[in-house]
Amino acid sequence: MRLIVAMLLAGTATPAFAQDHSGHAIPAAQSPAQTECEKEAARQTAMGHPVPEGACAPTAQSAPGDESHAGMDHSQMDHSQMEVMDHSAMDHSAMDHGQMPAMDHSDMGGMDHATMGHEGMQSSGQAPLDHQAMDHGEMDHGAMDHGTMDDGAMDHGTMDMAPIPQGPPPASAGFGPPRAADAIWGADAMRASRDALRAENGGMSVFWFQGDRAEYRAREGGDGYLWDVQGYYGSDLDKFWFKSEGEGTFGESPESAEIQGLWSHAIGPWWDLQAGVRQDLTGPERTHAVLGVQGLAPYMFEVDAAAFLSTKGDLTARVESELDQRITQRLILQPRAEVNLSAQDIPELGVGAGLDSVELGLRLRYEYVREFAPYVGVEQEWKVGQSADYASLAGEDPSVTNYVVGVRFWF
Repeated sequence: MRLIVAMLLAGTATPAFAQDHSGHAIPAAQSPAQTECEKEAARQTAMGHPVPEGACAPTAQSAPGDESHAGMDHSQMDHSQMEVMDHSAMDHSAMDHGQMPAMDHSDMGGMDHATMGHEGMQSSGQAPLDHQAMDHGEMDHGAMDHGTMDDGAMDHGTMDMAPIPQGPPPASAGFGPPRAADAIWGADAMRASRDALRAENGGMSVFWFQGDRAEYRAREGGDGYLWDVQGYYGSDLDKFWFKSEGEGTFGESPESAEIQGLWSHAIGPWWDLQAGVRQDLTGPERTHAVLGVQGLAPYMFEVDAAAFLSTKGDLTARVESELDQRITQRLILQPRAEVNLSAQDIPELGVGAGLDSVELGLRLRYEYVREFAPYVGVEQEWKVGQSADYASLAGEDPSVTNYVVGVRFWF
């Protein structure tokens, strides 16, 4: 209780009391009137706080020059004329708080903590309050009012979830004028934008060239060679397509050679319709009109089929097909087939009516890069029907086996 009284009296102390008292003597004169301590004790008693007897009894004074004020009797000091002490300038670092008596909170039962402003309190230099160390088991949650809780804002996951709509999108999803931008920017401004969009998405002209077969052929009766190249220049819809094919025996004139120039037009995602001219470069030279299709058949078969009508009235046809079977990402096995047909006998060319010849081959290539792939393989050729008779009369073997080594490339 003495500590409480001393704290209350500190609020009325003079600024001089904040100075160092080590060199000052405490005056012995005391006020004959009722001391401030007794007034404060009476005020505490009136408030219902117990005040022990002798709280304001005089105590022994410390000697002059003594720095310890523990024995100082403040009860006889007249603090009524003192100015309010400015604690902001007080140096507490030299004060010995270890000798201060502990405060007895048991006698503070009447203190109203509700009126104390703890909102602005901030403990300086202390660690923040650790709520994990608090014992929530002793907290009374029974008084919590769950009736005021708003469950409407809670996300209950899949509860009351609407079914996912099935079926095509509504017609309104694609509704609108096909050229709505014209109403904002004008038809002239949008025309250039549409032309650029069309060119950049399939309308660009590109050049492509491929050597599908460029190979050496080892066979009985004389080794030979073969070339089969093709390419185009144009867009996705329309192209100029060129092709050349021929074969022969080393040291002799080519047995056959031709070149084609075709206009190609896309008739679907996978097929092009081709029409143009074919020129034979060996034997009885002939020029042919060409009409055919080229594209990708189901199961990834590449097909090139064409009919030829010569200037002599000869009608022939050719069908080629090949399939890439990937063993690994680089190693590819390619079976290939070619069939030649004729509508009539052409003795000067050694071609018989009906099925003229059949070629079946198997090539294994390795793609060092997609643009360059050497290969090895084997191919068997047969002359059929009247064509076989023409070959026998000319001293040729109607059945020939070729062991091939070549390269496939494109750019």
